[in-house]
Amino acid sequence: MVRRARIKLTSTDTKKLEMVCQEIKEIARRMGVKMVGPIPLPTKRLVVPVRRTPCGDGSNTWDKYEMRIHKRLIEIDARERVMRNIMRIRVPSEVYIEMEIR
Repeated sequence: MVRRARIKLTSTDTKKLEMVCQEIKEIARRMGVKMVGPIPLPTKRLVVPVRRTPCGDGSNTWDKYEMRIHKRLIEIDARERVMRNIMRIRVPSEVYIEMEIR
């Protein structure tokens, strides 16, 4: 039975997230292991409504600030050489990686 590694990537910057996904894809292709993904998961939207005037005078006007959190899921065969190469990837500070071996 082959062990599978589930890699969950989250970031607010899609370009850097896709860059890390491409590096993992390239490692899997080079090593010849089976890979599924990257599967885009639903984007989480954090919306913060803020009052325009801090003093409370004037009309009731609001601004909305939004932050989007993008997620990708990759499943890959967890061979030792493959996992070592994935651990060596330079990951930008905006991208968070969560790995689980099943």
